[in-house]
Amino acid sequence: MAKLKFELNPINTKRILKWAWIGFGSFILLFGLLIILINYNVFGELPSTDKLENPEAAIASEVYSADGVLLGKFYNENRSPIQFNQLSQGLIDALTSTEDARFQSHSGIDFRGLTRAFLKPLTLQGSSGGGSTITQQLAKNLFGRPKFHNKFEILVQKLKEWVIAVRLESFYTKEEIMAMYFNTVDFGHNAYGIKSAAKTYFNKEPKELNTPESAMLVGMLQAPTKYSPIKNLEASKKRRNVVLAQMVKYGKIKKEQFERFKIESIDMEKFAAESHTSGQATYFREYIRQLVDKITREQGLDLYSDGLKIYTTLDSRLQKYAEEATYEHLKEMQKLLNKQYLHLTPWKNAPEIIDLTIKRSERYIGCKRAGMSDASIIRQFNTPRNMKVFSYEGPVNKFITPLDSIKYYKYFLQSGMMAMEPKTGHVKVWVGGIDFHFFKYDHVDPKAIRQVGSTFKPFVYATAIKERFSPCQEVLNEPVVFDKYNNWQPKNSDGIYGGKQSLKQGLAYSTNCITAWVMKQVGVEPVISLAHRMGIKKELPPYPALCLGVADLSIYEMVSAFNTFNNMGQYVAPTVVTRIEDKNGKVIQTFIPETNEALDEVSAYIMIQMLKGVTERGGTAHRLRFRYGLNQPMAGKTGTTQNQSDAWYMGLTPQLSCGVWVGCEDRSVHFNDMFNGQGASLALPIYALFMQKVYKDASLKFGSDDWKKPVDELPVTLDCNDYQKNDQESEEGSGLNAGGVN
Repeated sequence: MAKLKFELNPINTKRILKWAWIGFGSFILLFGLLIILINYNVFGELPSTDKLENPEAAIASEVYSADGVLLGKFYNENRSPIQFNQLSQGLIDALTSTEDARFQSHSGIDFRGLTRAFLKPLTLQGSSGGGSTITQQLAKNLFGRPKFHNKFEILVQKLKEWVIAVRLESFYTKEEIMAMYFNTVDFGHNAYGIKSAAKTYFNKEPKELNTPESAMLVGMLQAPTKYSPIKNLEASKKRRNVVLAQMVKYGKIKKEQFERFKIESIDMEKFAAESHTSGQATYFREYIRQLVDKITREQGLDLYSDGLKIYTTLDSRLQKYAEEATYEHLKEMQKLLNKQYLHLTPWKNAPEIIDLTIKRSERYIGCKRAGMSDASIIRQFNTPRNMKVFSYEGPVNKFITPLDSIKYYKYFLQSGMMAMEPKTGHVKVWVGGIDFHFFKYDHVDPKAIRQVGSTFKPFVYATAIKERFSPCQEVLNEPVVFDKYNNWQPKNSDGIYGGKQSLKQGLAYSTNCITAWVMKQVGVEPVISLAHRMGIKKELPPYPALCLGVADLSIYEMVSAFNTFNNMGQYVAPTVVTRIEDKNGKVIQTFIPETNEALDEVSAYIMIQMLKGVTERGGTAHRLRFRYGLNQPMAGKTGTTQNQSDAWYMGLTPQLSCGVWVGCEDRSVHFNDMFNGQGASLALPIYALFMQKVYKDASLKFGSDDWKKPVDELPVTLDCNDYQKNDQESEEGSGLNAGGVN
């Protein structure tokens, strides 16, 4: 059998080489043609020079306190940009070692890396980031990827990213590109960009991250959900160690360091996913959100993506103390209220309260929108399910019906607290409730009104002082009849009558008969007029019962009005924002408060002295002194409404005007006894605990300065002993009987 013999013909060799070169050349020409066509936007428009120089990425707007603390953010994507010098060395080394080892040497495209990526499946070698450079990944992050329909579109898109990457390299330094990359990437758990990620996972700034922390975050970039330390701790640790191994490979850390780092556990104790319902001053931030969103829309800006800086008047330290004081006191008072209602149902004879609450709930509204029948909705509200509900020990899971959860929340005491700076009107404290996550209603919002009780009385007395009534003038503690108003006759809350009290005592002891007497002397309309000038915006009922506080008003209004006393008669509207800046630091709006002279400074000063009497021995706020040890100059007024449904305390110091309200969502739920339900027991202690914390904090510089007298000699005396002595001598000299009512 003949043996086959194969020999390569030199002519065939030349032909093969010829076609090989033709094929290679054709590929190069085709590749070059594609690049040219891409540059000329044949396959879709490339980003313009302007977009390359000013790439758009959704940036969170940030809210800052007056003392420079980041209170929170508004965003579609929780992203806050940083500069290269804000990155830790660990982040830089981890990223380059894992994603782009030759980042510093290429110009956007790493051809050596591309070759390795192509040969990797054949050689089974490890990765040093594959063929996609950091700059190419940045191009994808900045300008996105369309949906692909075939492999040619994939190829074109990759080439587009090459072109964009080269252009980015010509516009930016390597440091800028790396910072931009870290700003664009998603780290999961609503953390976009390295600044949000460092805050979310470790409560640190990017510069503060150590090597293992940096490696963990960089490792997550491959698959944020898969390598999340919250969802899959072991997978996250393994991925972190892969990144650390790459850092050893490229000489960024030593082998000994790697051996130490790889056995370290991942500490997630400080993990806190940022949200609109968590953190400090949540009610205040929601109020700011609504205010600023309206302003920015009018200017063509987007609060949630344009990276605005919102500078507020709030003081984070004061806010912290106010939130703590509210929580501490209401936690204890809630226990007492729970005991009272252990076997009681406050709405037993008023089921419409629950029915109305059901119809106002998000669940009911959602069911209605879905077209569900009333019968189906009722079944929904009576079907038990696992629900996370509020408790003072932290959120708890309960297997209850939505109807039971509504009833459960009805029993909770709520609170509103606001404090402002007297001269500037800057709001320093805003506590709208006990937990924004579970109770969204803001009790400081101007729309949140409750009956004010005796806290309205100072406006009655101020009207008299303005007319130069003496604080020391004595009045019989007897019922007063308003014959022009159907013979209305108010009674003292304690049922005690007889004897005489000065106007100062009538205010200090909150005696209804004395207040009614003053109201009858000055008239209803002058009181209403003064209250409006001092900051009360709501319409007031034109009846003498107004003197006892039958009006429904907000904490917001009441604090601003009481602040007029503190500001020596000058009304200044509450201010919550000082300025708004765009992402480049350009001021787009500043805020100047409304002001007007509501009361002469002498009358305001006299009223402060009378309100100081409320905090002195015998006054309704005396426990500030003997129970809480607050001996600094203070003025204030307690308030309690019918059935103890609303408890108030308005507190003044030379540095701060403050108001506190406490009550349940429905007025039918309240303490049945005056001892626990009065303003001095429910609202005043929150103020007292708050001020204790404030005076202990030396950084706040709250001293013991008293109010300054506006003139050397007042037109009336504040020394009632001296006043009564002179009055008695005057009456004896004129033959009048002592003790008559002037």
